[in-house]
Amino acid sequence: MRKIILVLMVSLWLAGCPVLPGGGEGMGGSSITAILPFVLIFVLFYFLILRPQQKQQKSKQDMLKNLKRGDMVLTTGGIYGKILNIVEDVVTLEIAKGVSIRVARVGISGLGNPGKDEEEKKGKEEKSEK
Repeated sequence: MRKIILVLMVSLWLAGCPVLPGGGEGMGGSSITAILPFVLIFVLFYFLILRPQQKQQKSKQDMLKNLKRGDMVLTTGGIYGKILNIVEDVVTLEIAKGVSIRVARVGISGLGNPGKDEEEKKGKEEKSEK
């Protein structure tokens, strides 16, 4: 990735340099030389910002499509719950014993298990005490 950025920076620098006199083009340069920096900036913008965002959006859509009963999820509001039922775009979550809520499918930010994090912390503490 660093090599790509370096090549683009050098290309932008070269595109901004005037052509030496006697080289056929003169000091005016061509329209391609004037447009080249903008094209390179757009390409850099695409690969550094747009493409990763599209990948992340696609992976979230796949996760939302593949939700099933029994999955532990995290809502965008920070609530952990277990999926009890899915009807079209409405998901029913059990957040405590006997307490269930309904949320929109798009309101689920990811798969998660709150107990798993607590178990990992306890395991690390026990190892550090030994």
